[in-house]
Amino acid sequence: MSDKEAEFREFVNARMESLRGLAFLTCGDWQVAEDAVVGVLTKLYGRWSRVDNPDAYARTMVVRAAIDETRRPWWRREQSHGDAMPDSPTDDGTHAIDQRIHIRQALSRLPARQRAVLVLRFLEELSVQETAAALRCPEGTVKAYTSRGLEALRELLDERREGRRAIRNQ
Repeated sequence: MSDKEAEFREFVNARMESLRGLAFLTCGDWQVAEDAVVGVLTKLYGRWSRVDNPDAYARTMVVRAAIDETRRPWWRREQSHGDAMPDSPTDDGTHAIDQRIHIRQALSRLPARQRAVLVLRFLEELSVQETAAALRCPEGTVKAYTSRGLEALRELLDERREGRRAIRNQ
């Protein structure tokens, strides 16, 4: 095995899970996320020796691939809701897990670009400039999507809290 192949395998072993998570949070479907990551890693392997920052390259390409998958006509027509997150945690009952589930559900209801911006900015901890470069859009667009996405996320989470309060008060 060459040094190039060994470096690539090490990179894949170190980053595979986080890239899958990033893709899932971007598109909301584990199968599509897996396809996006595998496709990106295949392309990256062919360009491995020419890519200066493989981590940034992979992250950018995974987000783009996940967004592109959700734009395909079959996605709207064939999307299954069987993978939907459960309304409550199945066996753990802790508040943190419950919160993560509700945040993921709310994120899945945002438009793909807003969701991608929020995931890159807050999960991957990229700057506005890095996020703009990853999504090939102006920094002003990243700022606007961040603002709108956070506002929409707050509204969705507030709706959820209000609904839970109403149920408890009945």
